[in-house]
Amino acid sequence: MSAIPEQKLKQLVERWETVQGNLAAGSDQETYVRLAREFAELDPVVSAINEMHAARKELTELGEIIADSSADAEMVELAQAELQDLEPRVAEMEQNLRLLLLPKDAADEKNVILEVRAGTGGDEAALFAGDLYRMYQRYADLKGWKIEIISASDAAMGGYKEIVANVSGKGAFARLKYESGVHRVQRVPETESSGRIHTSAATVAVLPEAEEVDVEIDEKDLRVDVFRASGPGGQSVNTTDSAVRITHLPTGIVVSQQDEKSQHKNRAKAMKVLRARLYEVEREKKDAERAADRRGQVGSGDRSQRIRTYNFPQGRVTDHRINLTLHKLNEVLEGSALDEIIDALTTEHQASQLAAIDEQPAA
Repeated sequence: MSAIPEQKLKQLVERWETVQGNLAAGSDQETYVRLAREFAELDPVVSAINEMHAARKELTELGEIIADSSADAEMVELAQAELQDLEPRVAEMEQNLRLLLLPKDAADEKNVILEVRAGTGGDEAALFAGDLYRMYQRYADLKGWKIEIISASDAAMGGYKEIVANVSGKGAFARLKYESGVHRVQRVPETESSGRIHTSAATVAVLPEAEEVDVEIDEKDLRVDVFRASGPGGQSVNTTDSAVRITHLPTGIVVSQQDEKSQHKNRAKAMKVLRARLYEVEREKKDAERAADRRGQVGSGDRSQRIRTYNFPQGRVTDHRINLTLHKLNEVLEGSALDEIIDALTTEHQASQLAAIDEQPAA
């Protein structure tokens, strides 16, 4: 494990002092918000630096007492006991500081566009897609996030062919981003009289919600088609052309929206989804460029990757990326145990980031 350069720590403390001074001096609203955000990011880092430096100083003082031949024997014994207790705590402080200094994902604090689609498995896949959406809905409730359906295509036997929702709340993308991928279910369908286990799948896409400043869309690159919304069996459910289909010509991405009675509202919702998809395309392109220079990473977001299996007969959930198995199927689907999987994925991802940093040659 490489040591954290003291010069870098010194620069962070100096920057924290500068930002603090600028905040106290006052500025326009836009500058104040930017400085306040930077201060909020730097403050826990500087606190960790100060705590670590104080602990290191204490280690040095204890070492001096132990090395002092004229020191009282009882004092030396006390110093040795304190040293033995402090050394692992200092090591833990250094590790926590290293984690705080890891590169931040700029999208972590963004809201989420969540897309769940039935995959292979027919009616059972659609039912499973419904189970997954409800899992995320319950998880969002536990986190105090707001979840709002943007569009949904119901399946004949229940569940969804596809459902798209907006999840808004602090750290939504940071927690949900590892959910992108293929989720597989193994269970006996209610219609299966012989008790045979079926395997079905659903895909989940978790996209950071993009603001207009994140993605610039040229109106000339869009083809907008309007049509009448249709319900089950294709019958018209609207007397006006309120449904909207937007095609982004350079990428071929198509977004349709017909849930609202207003064409204006449908267009706004479709643009929100399109902006998120374009933002994710750009993020994946940058990630691929960075990943070319480092070894394998957890949760790459590759949606062709089977990431997790939900086995109903055995009551277990297995995340294949980190070989983690929990015999808590019901708790995971209720959302209450999903954090156990997400925490493990986050820890593994941080470990891979630290390993990549340690493998870099010293400057």
